[in-house]
Amino acid sequence: MQLFVPYRKRPFHIVSLLVLSITLNAVSPSASAQQPSPAETRDSIVVQKKVTSKKHKIKLFPNAKHEALFFNVKGEEGRAYQLYLFDVEGKLVKQAHIKNNQTTIVHNLEKGNYLFEVFSDDERIENGQVIVL
Repeated sequence: MQLFVPYRKRPFHIVSLLVLSITLNAVSPSASAQQPSPAETRDSIVVQKKVTSKKHKIKLFPNAKHEALFFNVKGEEGRAYQLYLFDVEGKLVKQAHIKNNQTTIVHNLEKGNYLFEVFSDDERIENGQVIVL
């Protein structure tokens, strides 16, 4: 003996809401994993220089999206320059080495305050503060 159950027609919008609800519940755990990291959601990067050298033009500036920090030096021909970035506890966080007329990028800076120093041949040329908001 077979039992026949008549099919009830439901309005389209109720069925759509049920499918949407099931889809959102299935997607939500992976959606939280795709949220941007704190380093990607920053507002700005501010650079404050304390000592400025007239002989060496040192530039520290953020990219357009404030995701990274550019380090550029125009100075004496053939010299090498080192950038050291410290957290407020004095721990070395990042360092970069470049030659004259070169540019490098410092990535993955977390929000916070940093102190920087630029050296060339064991001589401090410039220092200051970098604030990542």
